[in-house]
Amino acid sequence: MESTLNAQPHRRYNILTDEWVLVSPQRNKRPWQGKTNKSITLKKTSYDENCFLCPKNKRASGDINPDYKSTYSFKNDFSALLPDTQQNTFENGLLKATSESGICRVICFSPYHSMTLPLMSVSEISDIISLWLQEYVELRANPNINYVQIFENKGDIMGCSNPHPHGQIWAQRSIPEVVLKKQAQQHHYWEAHNKSLLSTYIQQEINLDKRIILKNEHFVALVPYWAVWPYETMIVPIKHYPHIGQLNTEEQQAFAEIIKDLTTKYDNLFETSFPYSSGIHQSPTDKEHPEWHFHMSFYPPLLRSAEVKKFMVGYEMFANPQRDITAEQAADILKKLSTKHYSVTTRTN
Repeated sequence: MESTLNAQPHRRYNILTDEWVLVSPQRNKRPWQGKTNKSITLKKTSYDENCFLCPKNKRASGDINPDYKSTYSFKNDFSALLPDTQQNTFENGLLKATSESGICRVICFSPYHSMTLPLMSVSEISDIISLWLQEYVELRANPNINYVQIFENKGDIMGCSNPHPHGQIWAQRSIPEVVLKKQAQQHHYWEAHNKSLLSTYIQQEINLDKRIILKNEHFVALVPYWAVWPYETMIVPIKHYPHIGQLNTEEQQAFAEIIKDLTTKYDNLFETSFPYSSGIHQSPTDKEHPEWHFHMSFYPPLLRSAEVKKFMVGYEMFANPQRDITAEQAADILKKLSTKHYSVTTRTN
C-alpha cells in the first residue's frame, strides 16, 4: 500500500494521540476558484509608539515596559488563568464544572517590533530558549502547577493580538486534554519497551529519510507521518529528554539553529511572514515522567498562498481531520527551500 499513499485516499494513525487523519491526495487535482493572494511585502519597523510590547511603552494595564535589550517576560495583563482562584466544584445532574488556577506570562522575543524568529540571529533565539528554560524551572517548582505550556501564535490570521514578536506561557493546576492523550500513548510504549516512543519514531524517520526537513547533531525537524495541517512540522531532540529544562548550553544552541532554519523555510515558501501556532509539549510537572519525550510542533494554516488560510470546516469539524497534500509532498517542498531568508538580498561586486 505504501507506494499508493501519494495518490489514493487513506487514513494515517497518530501514535502520540491515538487518533486518525484522513489524507486525500487526489483532491490536489481539483481546479481552484477560491481566494488567492499575492505575496505580502515584509514590513520592518524597529519601534512602534502605539505597541504595548515595545520597550518603555505603557501597556494596557498601565505598567511601563523597561528599556529591555534582549528578551523580556512579564505576567499577562489579561491572564486566562489566575493564581488565586478559589478551588470549587459544581455538579448538577449532567452539568459539571471545577475551578482552575494558574499563571500566564508573556515572553517578548526581542525589543525590535518586527524581528520575528527567522529574522533573528541564532544567538538571539538561544536567548529566548534560555528564558523558556528559566520560566519553566521556576514554574514547575510551584506546587500548584502541574503543567507548563509554552507557545507562540504568529500573525493576525492566527488571532495574534499584537504583531510585536512574542510568545506565551500558560501554567496550570490541571493537565490539558491533548497532553493527557500524549502521556497515555507514551506511557504504554515506555512500559512495553523501556524506551521513549519518539526515540523509536525519529530513528525510523531518519532511516527512511522521506519526511526529514532538517537535522543537526541534537535535533531533527520533520513533517510527522500523521500531520493534519498542510505544512505541519515537529522538532524533536534526538536524545530522550522529558522536558526542556534538561537541555545543556550546546543543545540550546542546536535547538535555536533548527528553529531559525525551519521558520526561514516557512517564510520562503510564500515569501511572507509565515503565520503559525507553535508549542512545546513536554512532561507534566506533577511528578517525574520518564516516558515523556518533549517536542515542539508548528501548525501553520497556509496551503496555497500567503494569505489563503486552510480552515477546518465541514467534514473536519463534524467527522475527522483531513488533508489533501501528503506529509511526504509537504516535506519535499520544505526540504528544497533555502535557509537564507528571501528578504535578504545578496550583493555582487
